[in-house]
Amino acid sequence: MPITPSAPSDDPLTPEERELLEKLLREAARNSRIQCSGALAIADSLGISSRQVGRVATQLDIKISGCQLGCF
Repeated sequence: MPITPSAPSDDPLTPEERELLEKLLREAARNSRIQCSGALAIADSLGISSRQVGRVATQLDIKISGCQLGCF
């Protein structure tokens, strides 16, 4: 039986974490856009994954731009 790699799990954000993340994204966004480096800095400062930041940014209609790795 082949082994399938599991996707890294993202712990759900607490309501307080989500509220703070939304606030930081809105403050950092200019014209509904945020640079990838800014999104990564927010993730690092909150101790959460860049994937979680990307999901919330998408839900807020904030585009992440300038990503050299194509992550966003």
